Amino acid sequence: MAQLEKGSKKLRNAWAFYDWANSVYPLTVSSAVFPIFYKAQFPDGVNSVQVFGTQIKDTALISFVTAAAFLVVAFMSPLLSGIADYVGNKKNFMKFFCYLGALSCVGLYWFDLENIYPGLLFYFLGLVGFWGSLVFYNSYLPDIAYPEQQDKVSARGYSMGYIGSVILLIVNLVMIMGAESGAEAVQAMRYSFVMVGIWWILFSQYTYYYLPKGNRNADKVTREVLFNGFRELKKVWGMLAGNLPLKRYLSGFFVYSMAVQTVMLVATYFGEGEIQWESKEQSQTGLIICILLIQLVAVLGAVLTSRASAKFGNIPVLIVINVFWTALCISAWFMTKPTEFYVMAALVGLVMGGVQALSRSTYSKLLPETEDTASFFSFYDVSEKIGIVIGMCVYGIIDQFQGPRFAIVFLALFFIVGVLLLLRVPREGQINNSNRY
Repeated sequence: MAQLEKGSKKLRNAWAFYDWANSVYPLTVSSAVFPIFYKAQFPDGVNSVQVFGTQIKDTALISFVTAAAFLVVAFMSPLLSGIADYVGNKKNFMKFFCYLGALSCVGLYWFDLENIYPGLLFYFLGLVGFWGSLVFYNSYLPDIAYPEQQDKVSARGYSMGYIGSVILLIVNLVMIMGAESGAEAVQAMRYSFVMVGIWWILFSQYTYYYLPKGNRNADKVTREVLFNGFRELKKVWGMLAGNLPLKRYLSGFFVYSMAVQTVMLVATYFGEGEIQWESKEQSQTGLIICILLIQLVAVLGAVLTSRASAKFGNIPVLIVINVFWTALCISAWFMTKPTEFYVMAALVGLVMGGVQALSRSTYSKLLPETEDTASFFSFYDVSEKIGIVIGMCVYGIIDQFQGPRFAIVFLALFFIVGVLLLLRVPREGQINNSNRY
């Protein structure tokens, strides 16, 4: 195993390369191919399924399953964080969730309505695996880069993820468009899930080779160690009282991340059901092209956001981005044509990469000096996941009774509240790439 010094270019690149490996999951499974594949399982005119003893709308069902997965991740994060801190081997935990998620993607090959429960389980475990691995991946950021490097390396990770995932999605798109019938197109989608799992495992090996393992402190995990993560969360919560910029930033992040992640998770379902496509084939191709457009523009968005934060500060840039998100959600109410959805996709991509990269690096740079980064990032991830649970449940309930168009507009309220909370962050706590306060 190679041992590299903190801040070294090779170590930073190896860390960022995990985005290349795992970003194929949120793109292909969460955003592009699976939503289309899932809707294709339902006959024309049917948009609900009998499951868990009740009749549930198809898109609402996915929203609730997604919320359940994030709730599990939110509960597991502090448990795993406590163990990782004590045993000193968070790389193995990151590997476990990586492989769980990747193999679950392969399992989606067998998804169909006749065996809905195993299919939903694979979808559920894929989410748990992806987001569980990110708990430990994100916690490595302060370990591999100095504060003045973190904005750039965080943006680089997202940019590499967008590029890598687009490459595989283009391959998947060629497979799907090359199909001679609807049944063959669905089969091509099944193959794409297998390809995602293989890609994720294969390319993550470069990251694992260079990431530090940590120091092993004990051979046995006791009950006290098991629940140490929750005590660490309580300790982090207590420390927020003495760090007003971080406390107020987290409150804003908690609210606006509800909406950001929810929009990203439901966008394709919204486009499939609410946009007036000329045919089912146009719908499938058009939605994947929209996702590709989002990914490509997001590379530019992440770079521009990093540069803007260097000039204006992280918090002011995040405020502007949230205002932009608010306008996008409201304008979704009026969208009906494919061309309008393409324009919306480009605008979403412009701010999607920026808000994710900047949110992560802002939190990292506001942290107090500590070697216990896993606990602080566990707190960050738990906050994000609980927010997503709330966001997806709110969206699912509104979708079930009022429809997705009203649900997506309702999310604008979260961005508005997020802006108001970010405005309360003290001026001396606003940071930029030079790490000045």
